[in-house]
Formats: sequence, C-alpha cells, structure tokens
Amino acid sequence: MNYFAKTALALGVAFAAAIPTAQAETVLKASHQWPGGKGDVRDEMVQILAREVEKAGVDLKIQVYPGQSLFKAKEQWGAMTKGVLDISAFPLDYASGRHPMFSATLMPGLVRNHDRATRLNKSPFMDDIKAEIEKAGVVVLADAWLAGGFASKKQCITSPESMKGQVTRAAGPAFEQMLVGAGGSIASMPSSEIYTGLQTGVLDAANTSSGSFVSYRIFEQTTCLTKPGANALWFMYEPILMSKRSWDKLSDDQKSALMAAAKVAEDYFAGEAKGLDDKLVEAFSNAGVEVAEMSAEDYDAWLAIAKETSYKMFAEKVPGGQELIEKALAVE
Repeated sequence: MNYFAKTALALGVAFAAAIPTAQAETVLKASHQWPGGKGDVRDEMVQILAREVEKAGVDLKIQVYPGQSLFKAKEQWGAMTKGVLDISAFPLDYASGRHPMFSATLMPGLVRNHDRATRLNKSPFMDDIKAEIEKAGVVVLADAWLAGGFASKKQCITSPESMKGQVTRAAGPAFEQMLVGAGGSIASMPSSEIYTGLQTGVLDAANTSSGSFVSYRIFEQTTCLTKPGANALWFMYEPILMSKRSWDKLSDDQKSALMAAAKVAEDYFAGEAKGLDDKLVEAFSNAGVEVAEMSAEDYDAWLAIAKETSYKMFAEKVPGGQELIEKALAVE
C-alpha cells in the first residue's frame, strides 16, 4: 500500500472514530396476566407506562405481553428477581409463598375502601412491605389497590353462613383461611382460571377484583354477585413492579423518564379505581346476575372470623406479623 493510500485509510478511520455513535435503544419486557386491549385497568396502566416512556425520547421502549403470553401469572415474580423479566403488573400476594409478609396485602378487612387504600400507600405499613420487595430484588414503580367481591353460581355470599358448602377460589392464603373458618372449601388458582373452574364445576364461587370479574366475563358463569359496596372485605395490592437488575442497567435519564411515566399510570389508576366497581355492577346486572351487598353486620361477622383465623395465623407465622397488622389498622 503506497503512502497516500495509507494516509487516506488512517484519516478515514480517525474520522469514523470522531463521529459519536447513536445510543442503542433499550427494550424492556413487561408481562401481566390480564387480557390486552379490552379495557382492563391494569393492562392500561402498563400501556400508559409504555407510551409515556417512548414519548420521553430517552432511547427506552417497553414491549407489553398481556394475557400470560410471556410468563404464567405466578411465574412473574421469580422471573423479575432473576432479571429475566423487566416489568410486571403483579398481584403481590401471589409471591406470599416466598415472602409470607406479602399476605398482608390481601388480608380480609384490612383496607375496606378506596380512600383508605390511598392513605395506606404512604404509611409505615407500606414502608415495611416495600422494604421486603426491594430486599428481594424488585422495585415498585406504581401503586394500585383494587377492590373486589364474591360471585357464586349457588347462592349469594353475604354473611359467613352463606359460604358453607361452597367450593371457592380465594386469591391468597389469608382469605383461604378465613373462608375455611366460615365452612367453605378451597380450590386455589389464579384469576385467569376462574371462568373455567366455574364452567367445569371445580368451583361454586370465587372472590377476585372488580377488574378481573369483568375482564374474565365471570358473569357468564354465576348467578349472584356480592359487590364491594361500603363494606369491601376484599382489597388487593396489584402494583407495577420492576426487576432491580433491569432498573440498575438504566441511565439516570431513563430512570427519571420511567418514574415520570409510572406517576402518570398511577394517577390514571387512582381516577379509575372507584369506577371499576360501578362497571362491575353494570356488567353483571346487564347479564341478568343478581347483585347483593354485605351489610355492616355481615362485615363485622367476617372480621371476627378473620381475626381468629387469618390474622392469628399471620401473627404467629410471620416475624413481626402482629405489628404489621397493627400498623395497617392504625391508618385512619
């Protein structure tokens, strides 16, 4: 190679090196168990997160996988802790087998209404829960508490006596313990399997969130709905979570954009939460399903059973369990 050719080659390499390379776009995978594109508020929270992050222009994209298309419902927690899954809208109690403390986020009667759920988010109770989440290698992006109720194809579930003889799906161990204490039998499964369980006769009844009752069309398989009402026995924490390993790989700009997007998603949910209960009643009523409601007396009767079953077991089996329940009950 002659002198001029060598010089031209050297200049070309130097010029190429001087040109700043574009930052490769980071793509995060977000998984959840609910139907996509059908109005489920949890799917919409994740979709908002994805849209807001893309608008931020920080070379960050979120690919959403709804309907268990990437991971099964209860597999998502382990996938996040290992860094295999980046983001999930996840019912935290599903991980209570590994972290018994999380049962407190689906504890009968601990929340009662939406306003109190909002106040719980900023309480010492949730500080303890989030510390355990972070210790496991997961971070909270957005808070979400969903109210729920009961539905049955045998008889309306109001007082504890109405549970006797019914095979019921409960979302977590605390509710299972209370329902067994009232004379019910339990068949455990994620909310995505309730419809089939009712259809095949595995279940007589189920309790789950208002959103899931509608998204999974449970009104097609039941004859009576017990709506949340003023005395909601059932509330569940279903936040948007992120793998700490994935979080740590992001730049500061990407982290800021992601948290800003999460705030938009959380605010959206806060505006929709109460409306979900109204949509629940409308959907079941339109399908010809009877709608019932627990009275304050019914609620107190259930709470008495919960204190002797799920509350007691939680306090005995979970280190600091009694103190955690007291912190939740102390929220006005």
